[in-house]
Amino acid sequence: PAIFPVDSTVAQQKLGGAAATSLVDALVNSVCQTACSGAYRHPQLHGHVAYGTAGFRMRADAGQMDYIMFRMGVLAALRSRSLHGQAVGVMVTASHNPEHDNGVKLVEPNGDMLPVEWEPIASGLVNALDTELRNHLHVLLSTLHDSEFITTAQFVASLAEAVAAGVRACNPAGTDEADDEQLAVAEQLGVLTTPQLHYIVACTNNPAYGRPSLSGYAEKLAGAFVRLAERRSLKGGGGAGPRSVHIDAANGVGAGALAQLAPLLGEHLRLVVHNSGDGELNYRCGADFVKVQMRFPEGRGLQFEPGQRWASFDGDADRIIYFYCDSEGQFQMLDGDKQAALLAAYLIGRIRAAGLNLNTGLVQTAYANAESTRYLAEQLGVAVACVPTGVKHLHKRAKDFDIGVYFEANVRARLARKLKRLENCGLVMDLINETVGDAVSVLLAVEHALAEAGWGAAEWNACYTDLPSRQLKVSVANRSAVTTTDAERRCVLPEGLQPVIDDLVAATQRGRAFVRPSGTEDVVRVYAEGATRELADQLALQVAEAVHRLAAGVGPLPSIE
Repeated sequence: PAIFPVDSTVAQQKLGGAAATSLVDALVNSVCQTACSGAYRHPQLHGHVAYGTAGFRMRADAGQMDYIMFRMGVLAALRSRSLHGQAVGVMVTASHNPEHDNGVKLVEPNGDMLPVEWEPIASGLVNALDTELRNHLHVLLSTLHDSEFITTAQFVASLAEAVAAGVRACNPAGTDEADDEQLAVAEQLGVLTTPQLHYIVACTNNPAYGRPSLSGYAEKLAGAFVRLAERRSLKGGGGAGPRSVHIDAANGVGAGALAQLAPLLGEHLRLVVHNSGDGELNYRCGADFVKVQMRFPEGRGLQFEPGQRWASFDGDADRIIYFYCDSEGQFQMLDGDKQAALLAAYLIGRIRAAGLNLNTGLVQTAYANAESTRYLAEQLGVAVACVPTGVKHLHKRAKDFDIGVYFEANVRARLARKLKRLENCGLVMDLINETVGDAVSVLLAVEHALAEAGWGAAEWNACYTDLPSRQLKVSVANRSAVTTTDAERRCVLPEGLQPVIDDLVAATQRGRAFVRPSGTEDVVRVYAEGATRELADQLALQVAEAVHRLAAGVGPLPSIE
């Protein structure tokens, strides 16, 4: 069956059905029978895969995702039922990866990611051999019966239909599934961004957050932006003339979201969209390419004029990088650190002006440039925390602050009511997709903050100067052979690699470097900083060589274009 490049499903449970008359074990057996009968049409193709921050990820052009999609449909039904029938989301996306990749992940009722404690449940379900699937499901359901999952016999009686509907929700069109009465229903939402699905799931379970539809998403963001712009205009602030921003949409689904948003912004912000679908997904364009390669994206007819503000999305529009061409024609990047610093400064200024004493913090990963950390701590007086890479780590740590801003520039809404007391901050909160990092949402928040300051790209970039840095990827036989500690800043395995890195860093002026295994492919990512571009590049190449030599590298050594 075909795997859609980007698609999504919301699996939502309904309570009901006749009271159970059989023993719990018999009803659990019925669930196993329902799932296993369908599994014969979706046989397991390969060995162990692990559910992580990105869900399940692998090549999809050879049909390798089919059985995973089937079993994730089962998991969606189980997860929804364990939460007493709340809606959960299933997102199918290649994200920032090459077009031939694909993946699937679940979205929680509040828009968060699947809890960490459910990740081994997902991995176990997908990795169970076809011949062992019935036993695995029996153990899983029995375990859940003893804890959070089954609270009444009636819940157990409805599980067979729940699982069947969850499976049908993730099947491609054209498969012939049994048409039983559905106590679990699936709503196909079609092609949309990952943040849009998170938003819709959250609204479905909490209508106070917004209307659970694509139009509701666009109208909430655009409405807040326009009202803020009108208030700024009445005060005579924010500079003169209409503002515009150019966007590289990576030939992904973000272009569709922007097309729906643009008419609602009116004269307040002009969106000029490039790479809107006429090229290959994420190929030499998009946020990951621009960030890693530190260069302009490629695409049909792209021209970069000095002073123009540009932003690159990734394929599913949950990542964003700003950049511009300076007066000398050179590429200048405004990454997540600069975005988070801008928004933190904006919010802190209003909080302090109102005389409130709120615990505000910014959460970074090891990828944060050393100068950004210094600026935040010394110039803005913001508490800075460092956590391992991954939204789940950033999001969890951000909740420890009254106002937590993290790398994707997503502001946690724990104190939205307090913020609404401040001038314009309620509308700013409406600009933020509080469920997940969202390129469209962050774009509007950044553009508002820049307009308030009367800044262009160059003025924004001047708030602090990043140390030159370089990122490289080293292909390895097995990424799990590399492990780290201290928020991924120190390498534990393979033995001997960290001492080599320490020696190389010590020999580099203002040097800093770390390595970490990718969460989605068999590569080790290398990050390096230095006092000059040449030193940063040299350090990155030296560390990459050490990784290749000590961590079973495959293929050629990475190079810098």
